[in-house]
Amino acid sequence: MNKPHNKSTQERLKFHQPDKKSLIQGGIIVLIIGCSPFLYYAYESFPTDTQVWETFFFTFTTEYPNLYHYAWFVTGKLFPILLLLIWFFTCKHWWHWIILVPLIMYIFQLINIVKQTVGVDEVEIIYLVPIMMVIIPAVYLIRAKLFSQMRSDDLKSIEEELLEKKSIWQQIKDLLR
Repeated sequence: MNKPHNKSTQERLKFHQPDKKSLIQGGIIVLIIGCSPFLYYAYESFPTDTQVWETFFFTFTTEYPNLYHYAWFVTGKLFPILLLLIWFFTCKHWWHWIILVPLIMYIFQLINIVKQTVGVDEVEIIYLVPIMMVIIPAVYLIRAKLFSQMRSDDLKSIEEELLEKKSIWQQIKDLLR
């Protein structure tokens, strides 16, 4: 016997039709990701024998051995930043905030390159540690809240669990459960 479909069943069977705005945004993202290897290798068009780049718009001088090296360093940091930003803004998972840690590391490295500081990739961890001290516990608290809702725990039981005195070994076991 055939039973008529109710509205919720019909909605589940109907395919999702993306709107024009999401198609345009998705197309731009696909274009950026698809062209990123070609844009990354744009540094190869910079001269290898000079530290000065003169155009009728501007004059750029670098402290690096030549413009080729400077462009290589910049593209080596700029494109991971671009791809991590796309990942961060398009990710729908609860843990997407942790993407900020490598993103901020690359941003610090790019700032040092743009400032033309010698010793690239050496001191960023000093600036990254305080940011990690905020982001990592925040992501863990989001995880704890999600898992507590999945197990139907209320926040009072979590609070009581946090106030319990436990050995270090017990705390490690609780983290891994």
